[in-house]
Amino acid sequence: MTILITGAAGQVGSELVERAGHRPVAAFTRAELNISDGAAVQAAVASIRPKLIINAAAYTAVDKAEAEREAAFAINCDGPRVLARAAAVAAIPVFHISTDYVFDGSRNTPYPEDAPAAPLGVYGQSKWAGEEAIRLELKQHLILRVAWVFGAHGNNFVKTMLKLGASRPELRVVDDQRGGPTHAGAIADTLLGLADRVLAGEALAWGTYHYTGEPVVSWHGFAQKIFDEASLLGLIENKPLVHAITTAEYPTPAKRPANSALDGSLAKAQLGIGRRQWLSGLRETLQSLKQSA
Repeated sequence: MTILITGAAGQVGSELVERAGHRPVAAFTRAELNISDGAAVQAAVASIRPKLIINAAAYTAVDKAEAEREAAFAINCDGPRVLARAAAVAAIPVFHISTDYVFDGSRNTPYPEDAPAAPLGVYGQSKWAGEEAIRLELKQHLILRVAWVFGAHGNNFVKTMLKLGASRPELRVVDDQRGGPTHAGAIADTLLGLADRVLAGEALAWGTYHYTGEPVVSWHGFAQKIFDEASLLGLIENKPLVHAITTAEYPTPAKRPANSALDGSLAKAQLGIGRRQWLSGLRETLQSLKQSA
């Protein structure tokens, strides 16, 4: 009953491997398995004979993607298509992680799953194309859209803030973009729990779902809480002064959605998965970073 995990060195992939516990998994980093290589993926599936694939591999450099469109689409679109085709041949399901960036953020309320996709940049476009490729190739799929992922592994906003805050007395952070920060560990726990149910023979309601942390917050508000909690743990000596700025005051190569809030009610109703408070995930992440320092 092996679970094949791709992107095992990334934020969520690392957590999947660490939290797998007794579950038999075959985990591959990007260097070990290029998911856009059809022959390599088919060989891996034929050799391992997994009962389920969890795709945690992704190109996530949002700004770099504007200049590296081909690389972004190779990993975020071609890769999911290859995995879905291999899964279809093996008659097994695929779990795939997508993003809030498939939306343009112009909506004033949280986005439901069926809201029209309108990605603002190459990263979001490549992730949307990957979703569509999976839907086309494989009926047995579960696409989990997440947002503002953070954790103890990989690069993310929490680690960036801690690094900048250690050397700067003042920081400027965008306050007009809002979303639900999502702990990588919570995503991993959710996917593994769903995998257990599939492998036990439960018929899940396949499709696309939203899963993010609660409550919705701005990047500025999130940064302030990061420093509050890091200070309590002794991870930083002095909290920097965090100034709220607008997106216009912090131009980036890629445009980002102003509203990244995702409606998670469908996942609760159809799958029975509830969202977690991101504060608990933040505290877990900071504790892990403190122990590894």
